[in-house]
Amino acid sequence: MGPLSGVRVVEIASLAPAPFGCMILADLGADVLRIDRAELCVPDGPAPVDPLLRGRRSIGLNLKDRAAIDLLLQLTDGADVLVEGFRPGVAERLGFGPQVCAQRNPGLIFARMTGWGQDGPLAPTAGHDIDYIAISGALSTVGRAGESPVPPVNLLGDFGGGGMLLAVGILAALVERAGSGLGQVVDTAMVDGSALLTSFIYGMRAAGSWQDKRGVNLLDGGAPFYDTYATADGEYMAVGALEPQFYAALLRGLGLADAGLPGQHDRAGWPALRQRIAATFASRTRAEWEQVFAGTDACVSPVLSMAEAPAHPHAAARNAFVEVGGITQPAPAPRFGRTGAAPPAQPPRPGSDTDAVLAALGVLPDAIADLRARGVVG
Repeated sequence: MGPLSGVRVVEIASLAPAPFGCMILADLGADVLRIDRAELCVPDGPAPVDPLLRGRRSIGLNLKDRAAIDLLLQLTDGADVLVEGFRPGVAERLGFGPQVCAQRNPGLIFARMTGWGQDGPLAPTAGHDIDYIAISGALSTVGRAGESPVPPVNLLGDFGGGGMLLAVGILAALVERAGSGLGQVVDTAMVDGSALLTSFIYGMRAAGSWQDKRGVNLLDGGAPFYDTYATADGEYMAVGALEPQFYAALLRGLGLADAGLPGQHDRAGWPALRQRIAATFASRTRAEWEQVFAGTDACVSPVLSMAEAPAHPHAAARNAFVEVGGITQPAPAPRFGRTGAAPPAQPPRPGSDTDAVLAALGVLPDAIADLRARGVVG
């Protein structure tokens, strides 16, 4: 089921961005086989709960052993996509780089997920989300005026600029291959992807409507009509009343339509406007403000916690969250009218499909037992 039904993906286990990209592919119907480290394959270990690993099969391989590399290459012979997240050159040193795989399977899409990319002066160095978005310029936009930049969890680098772009690159390569019959390398770098996410801001800078300062712009909390406000019960409401008609609805809901406030885009009046809006929101609870703005076009919403979000009526109506293996998590997205995806399966235990996968390659039970005894497979 799903629009990617029939697409076969081999995923070398890694952290965060590549598993997220592969989760998207699995959610959309691809058959994703995860190559876990052999030493992590513990039969009686706890069941995994990480949503990023849902919808997979798993085989344990010790990729430091040449026999395991031979098995990996046999798996890629019948695959459409290989995904790896090593530092540049590691796959080549282990013996399964793009050239080796392409000689065996010219149609294979070799997708690489790194922070800095496959080349450039920083390519061989370590890093994390915060480093990639710092260099790309994305981190400089997040935070309050006069304060330090605030890491936006790891959403911009790992997931938006990393795993999501990885999935897009793989899908584009699959479309191209339908015409050429050939695979190619997809070089996905979080530093590139997080920079790409700032394209809109670069346009605003060029138009003179964005300053390279935090907390003073239209969309970074600088504008009092695009910000969050504390309520009487210590919760928060989010306000995004940008357009004049939405701003007018905001003032009506707050009871400030005739309060003689500064004009919406009078920057000199923003401090006074913010103070009045903040004091008004602080006078009622979040639930009370939800009722006030329900059904309006004021663009005002409650700031929900992750525990609260799945129970919101809109999320419930759209089945935006699902329970997988007893864990509540976001449902697959986007939605498809004709080729809907199946509900995601819970994450596999590392190596739980080793015997079945090897048997499908023609490896006999005695040979599998020998590989396991030698630590080649888990």
